[in-house]
Amino acid sequence: MLAAIGQTGSESLRRRFFVTKRGFSEKEKAFFMNIDFVDHVALVAEIDRDGGREIVGGGRYIVVAPGEAEVAFIVTDSYQRQGIGALLTRHLVNLARSAGLRQLAADVLPENVPMLKVFGKFGFKTVRSQDPQVLHLILPLL
Repeated sequence: MLAAIGQTGSESLRRRFFVTKRGFSEKEKAFFMNIDFVDHVALVAEIDRDGGREIVGGGRYIVVAPGEAEVAFIVTDSYQRQGIGALLTRHLVNLARSAGLRQLAADVLPENVPMLKVFGKFGFKTVRSQDPQVLHLILPLL
């Protein structure tokens, strides 16, 4: 995962984390790796490279309230616009429905048009955001 972040440009990282990020604290690393597949579900997209596996994207949802989870995605720069974000979204939406969640939410920077298009394909709708610089999107699952 850290290798994938290392292959992701500063603009892509800013669109994901809302700040330019190159390093992670031990606490942040533990948070990202502590997946229980109940309240914190994460998927990765891998490719075969030189006889090994390489992560080129990831998506996750984290339950933030009963029946509600927030989603987030990242795809390394060289694999963007190839459908990886849509594939990860499809799988996470299906997992969330199977888990009985009522809705998924996402916060997206307005200039992140590719991710907004992906969310739009799945029916996410923009709702009022507490932060005027961020779009808040909701996907009802029931």
